[in-house]
Amino acid sequence: MKLNELKPAEGAVKNRKRVGRGPGSGTGKTSGAGEKGQKSRRGYSSKRGFEGGQMPLHRRLPKRGFTNVHAPVTKEIGLALISNNFRDGETVSLETLRERKLVNSTIEKIVVLASGELLLKVTVVADRITKGAREAITAKGGTIQELTPKPIQ
Repeated sequence: MKLNELKPAEGAVKNRKRVGRGPGSGTGKTSGAGEKGQKSRRGYSSKRGFEGGQMPLHRRLPKRGFTNVHAPVTKEIGLALISNNFRDGETVSLETLRERKLVNSTIEKIVVLASGELLLKVTVVADRITKGAREAITAKGGTIQELTPKPIQ
C-alpha cells in the first residue's frame, strides 16, 4: 500500500448540500427552510431554552433556597479515614491530606467527625472537631490543634 492509494472508507465522504440551485436540485427556491415563519428567515438562531414563546421550563420551575458562593469549601473527614491512611505519631492536617490525595485543592476547611474507629495516636490540625472525635483522639493519647477562624477584612 502506498500513500497515493489511500482512500477514505466507503460512505465516509459525502458531497456538501448546495441549496438554492434550482428546482431540479431538490433544495431550490426556499433552500430546504420551508415556507414563511421565523425559522425560514435569514440569521435565525434559536436561543438556549427557548420554547417558541411558551414560558420556558427553567422559569416554570420553583426556585428555593440560597447558595452562598463565598462560603469556604469544607470537607468532612472521619476517624476511619485517618486510621486507614496515616501512621502512629503523624500529623493530620489539610496539607497532609492534600499530599496523600485524600482531598482536592479546592477544599479550604476540614471538619473531623467521629465516624469509624481511631486506631492510632495522631496530632489533628483541623478547623472544627466534633465532640465524639475529640474524645476518641484524646483517649488514644493524640493531640488536637483547632484552627481559629480568620477575621473578615
